[in-house]
Amino acid sequence: MYNDTNHPKILIVEDDVHINNIIYDVLRKEKFQCMQAYSGSEGIMNVIHHEYHLIILDLMLPGLSGEDFMHRLRIELSSDTPVIVLSAKDKLDNKLNLFKLGAADYVTKPFEVEELLARVNVHVKRTSRTDSVTRYRHKNLLLDSGTMNASVNQADLKLTRQEYKILELLLKNPTRVFTKQDLYELAWEDIYIGEDKTITVHISNIRNKIKRVDEEAYIDTIWGIGFRLAP
Repeated sequence: MYNDTNHPKILIVEDDVHINNIIYDVLRKEKFQCMQAYSGSEGIMNVIHHEYHLIILDLMLPGLSGEDFMHRLRIELSSDTPVIVLSAKDKLDNKLNLFKLGAADYVTKPFEVEELLARVNVHVKRTSRTDSVTRYRHKNLLLDSGTMNASVNQADLKLTRQEYKILELLLKNPTRVFTKQDLYELAWEDIYIGEDKTITVHISNIRNKIKRVDEEAYIDTIWGIGFRLAP
């Protein structure tokens, strides 16, 4: 999960360790936060567990190809994170196909790092201007505070307003333990009068709705204190 717009976070998916490290070093010098993946499958796992401002993607990857990565990113994960594709394939048909899959840009190998950096800056600035982060991901849970929608494994949880607000608070503050009073006053925007059952019932409802589509634990009970997002 990622929501710090001061230091944009970039995922590099490139199986050539030398090229991956060159890109990493250049971006780190420019104060970007970077994560490295060396296969399409590893890249997808990173996207599932973290939010990024930009992805730099090689096409010729072991296991899951760059094209398959793009398909899963856009269709299965419903992610709109901009992707700059790196590839030695420079034919127009290849480029058009990648743009149809949702690529934001295309850089042909071999490339100059200065050109790649310039393109990265363009897309990061564009993302920062037009899209303050409203989507939060944790495990298989995706929450969109823009539409007030929450889904697990692409299944809509159909939450009530208060259930949604509780889940949003937990995802936005993944290490914080919320007391029942915290959750009530923030989700209901009302004064807490010591009604423990209200929060307990809503937490139970959220867990049951998630459990129908995923056996993972998403909310931990901290006995005697309250609740927090399960790590």
